[in-house]
Amino acid sequence: MSPSYAAFLQSACAKAWKKVGAKRRAGVTTPLFSVYSRRSIGIGEAPDLKALVDWCVTTGLSIIQLLPLNDVGFEFRPYDSQSSLALDPMYLSLESLLGCDLRDFGKDLGTLRKKFPAGKARVDYVVKRAKLELLRKIFDHAATSRKEKKFLAYLKTHRTWLKDYAVYKTLKHKFDHAGWMDWPEAFKAKDPGTVEKFAAENEEEILFYQWLQWQLFEQFADVKRYATKNGVLLMGDMPFLVSRDSADVWAKQEYFKLDRSSGAPPDLYFAQGQRWGMPPYDWDRIAADGYGYLIRKMQYIENFFGMYRIDHFVGMFRLWTIDLFEPVEHGGMCGRFDPQDESLWKEHGQKILEVMVENTDMLPCAEDLGVVPKCSYETLEEYQIPGSDVQRWIRNWGKDYHFRPGNTSRLNGMAMLSTHDTSAFCAWWENEAGTVDEWFFRKKCQDAHIHFDDIQGMLFEPSGPVHGRLRWRPEIVNVETLLSVLRRSRDEAWHLADAFLSSYNERQLYWHFVGMHGHPAKKASHEFMRKALETVNAANSVFSLQMLQDWLALGDYKGRDSWEYRINVPGTMESGNWSLVAPCSLEAMQDLAINASIREIVTASERLVSNK
Repeated sequence: MSPSYAAFLQSACAKAWKKVGAKRRAGVTTPLFSVYSRRSIGIGEAPDLKALVDWCVTTGLSIIQLLPLNDVGFEFRPYDSQSSLALDPMYLSLESLLGCDLRDFGKDLGTLRKKFPAGKARVDYVVKRAKLELLRKIFDHAATSRKEKKFLAYLKTHRTWLKDYAVYKTLKHKFDHAGWMDWPEAFKAKDPGTVEKFAAENEEEILFYQWLQWQLFEQFADVKRYATKNGVLLMGDMPFLVSRDSADVWAKQEYFKLDRSSGAPPDLYFAQGQRWGMPPYDWDRIAADGYGYLIRKMQYIENFFGMYRIDHFVGMFRLWTIDLFEPVEHGGMCGRFDPQDESLWKEHGQKILEVMVENTDMLPCAEDLGVVPKCSYETLEEYQIPGSDVQRWIRNWGKDYHFRPGNTSRLNGMAMLSTHDTSAFCAWWENEAGTVDEWFFRKKCQDAHIHFDDIQGMLFEPSGPVHGRLRWRPEIVNVETLLSVLRRSRDEAWHLADAFLSSYNERQLYWHFVGMHGHPAKKASHEFMRKALETVNAANSVFSLQMLQDWLALGDYKGRDSWEYRINVPGTMESGNWSLVAPCSLEAMQDLAINASIREIVTASERLVSNK
């Protein structure tokens, strides 16, 4: 029998739960840039999401979680955007532009499609500049489009943030895309007279950027209407922070602590911590202005989504911050929490959350991964906000290290095999399960005055580290054996002992956890993949959200087990980050043999299934 979620309807988020329904649902997570159709030019476009909705209806999935869609300029890092509100014009479908006669641009569209075919292994982001050039030609030609009543109403409704954004983009173009910190002083300081004079002299360019945002607004709002009609909820991803070089920071410098950088402290998975570069908010200044900056953000994204994911939810309570001039090679190791006083964390976060909940009907969901303070779990429980439960990390840590069964998981959870920041499930099984991070192990050896190079061959397989991971030799079967090699007591090497206990038999534990028998296979078979998906969907969690590549792993496709088949490696500037493309088109996905299997998994887990 499915668990009851009736308590959700009595929580502080009751209004949102009543709107979406407190029901078990399964969904898919993907960046828009990863999916594509025959009509796409170089990258996934807004209307392509309608085909993804159709696939969800076929497979019984009823949530689509997207990665951020914000304008990233030419850096292409979705969580480091140039605006917390403006969407990225590279996602526009040129053939779906409103009020535009494209008969004179047929050749241009054909040339662009030929030059940037969709469906390559990685996105060629050069397509954005090419699209913008053609969009500008269309804009200059589309006199009637500028006079559309909808466009004029859009300009009026959103003038509070839209003008600053469009001026910022125009200045970026004028100064050859340099960051606002390097502009001439009057522009850098946003001197009112200087900026107004510039705006008057560049009215056409500014209008172009506003027109792009209107076209994006219309296309994505249309997708939401289509999804709603078909019983599919769209979940937007709201980056917690915004780029230092952004319209937000330039326009409201007083809302940010510009002498510090945000990040995350060291943990088991990122031994050096993380340093993201985005400036922390000055919440006192934002609060003094009635939280208008935050309220505008919430009310705008509600035009496109019925749910939203709060990125780095724990950062609302306390954010790890690093002095801007701390050496980069130190990563996130030398920082402090803001606020520093732990007794203030819960109240601090709940004040922000209250503003978000009160000013929108969207259902909030939380990315609460990493080092999570107690107040975060308490708040999610009090508000009945779903948090993120990544199955590979839900274990009896510090005890027997077994994977925790799904019937013990929190009801207000989103059960996942993987995230966009992890390896895909098959790659995890082949490359990470049963291993330890080399950098972490070396660092802890150093702390315990152990020469790692002297003991590496005695502890780990002779093939050496693969993808920075070390695999235990089969004869290292218990902590006593480990400590005898290290020549240390458990108290002296407890970090190393804990790393061993959490990893040496991980593959065996997971293999039996999902109901497989015998010795664990090195490769993820189709049977094993199905067992994993059945297990994660059977969890108590109200939502099950799986990455598109994990759903597709029920079948065969190139890259299924590949370490490179991932969306992002956190804390790195890998060339492959944020560019992964799905192995088949949205049209091909409609007829996949695995669609019936996905629907069977969703149905068996008693999650809401469409009636198509």
